[in-house]
Amino acid sequence: MGAEELVTLADIQAAQKLLSGIVRVTPLDESPPLAARLGGPVYLKCENKQRTGSFKIRGAYTRIARLSEADRARGVVAASAGNHAQGVALAAQLLGIKSTVFMPTTAALPKIAATKGYGASVRLRGLTVDDALVAASRFAADTGAILVHPFNHPDIVAGQGTTGLEILEACPEVATIVVATGGGGLLSGIAAAVKAISPHVRVVGVQAEGAAAFPDSLAAGQPVALAAMTTIADGIAVGRPGEVTLAHVRDLVDDVVTVSDEDITRALLLLLERSKQVVEPAGAAAVAALMAEPHRFTPPVVAVLSGGNIDPLLLLRVIEHGMAAAGRYLSFTVQFDDRPGSLAALLTLVGEEGANVLDVSHLRADPHLHLGEVDVELRVETKGTDHSAQLLTALSAGGYRVQLPS
Repeated sequence: MGAEELVTLADIQAAQKLLSGIVRVTPLDESPPLAARLGGPVYLKCENKQRTGSFKIRGAYTRIARLSEADRARGVVAASAGNHAQGVALAAQLLGIKSTVFMPTTAALPKIAATKGYGASVRLRGLTVDDALVAASRFAADTGAILVHPFNHPDIVAGQGTTGLEILEACPEVATIVVATGGGGLLSGIAAAVKAISPHVRVVGVQAEGAAAFPDSLAAGQPVALAAMTTIADGIAVGRPGEVTLAHVRDLVDDVVTVSDEDITRALLLLLERSKQVVEPAGAAAVAALMAEPHRFTPPVVAVLSGGNIDPLLLLRVIEHGMAAAGRYLSFTVQFDDRPGSLAALLTLVGEEGANVLDVSHLRADPHLHLGEVDVELRVETKGTDHSAQLLTALSAGGYRVQLPS
């Protein structure tokens, strides 16, 4: 199959048979909060509950299982920020093949540990997946190991496409499928499966705006590398699409949109609070698009939660950032006379307005203060932007001079 040839429905159905008993048929969960935003049914395809915590085992196993005995004996090598790494490592372990995985030095420690746990030899190279891929390609050339590319191979696309078959089987009435995409393997596979069976279904890819390689590549008609990338969604931080995936996205995908890191953190918080889903930033990108521009997506909608392998420390930071982005944290400074009972009165008012005080800090040495005055910095938890505005109004009405961070 050449780079411009598209994966067929028969290819994907063959992959589905190959993967029977290997991958899980992941659940399709309803999302009432998203349905309320979009005005119709919204479902979550929970690939975060797949083996290894993401969809990547589908493509990795399909690719490796189809190697000849001679190629298997040479071992396999891959490059990944974590999810493809784990998929390749587990697939190789199941098939009794030696695996080596190159990961960027910025890869999350739990993903590195999990990849080693599946039996792979892990080597850290570079700052991005693209850097690691260069190192993996060099290793393949030097040792003869078979490179299992994270997205740019028909077998990878066919394996990921089995996700699309499962979506149509579980939700035949779907009108729109929204898929996070970095290199485009999952998006390409789902589009190939869905368009072959239900061509009227709209398939939309979602990229992080700080790592969106597809728009320029589609405009140029060939893969174009980004000069730099900045996003919390490391799983979709891919600086250059492949020829295979670009052809699929060009011919089969209806639209590619971008979301900000703030959009992603809001989506992570909603998924955690309302759906009880632990999802990594890349895995929440599809939901972020639904929340940012709900009018763009016709229900019934299926949003793919592509992975759930999030570093617990990052999860803590993301929750805090998501709370702030959603208006749930409010920081401000209040100036008043420094006399007994003043702080107690301020905190009483804050409590009466239903806000929860998280931090309090006194500032008495600022040169703009007059003798006997004090600045008090407060960080409080509110119920959202409307509640924050209500609290600020109450403070002003109480005679407090409130200053917000610049």
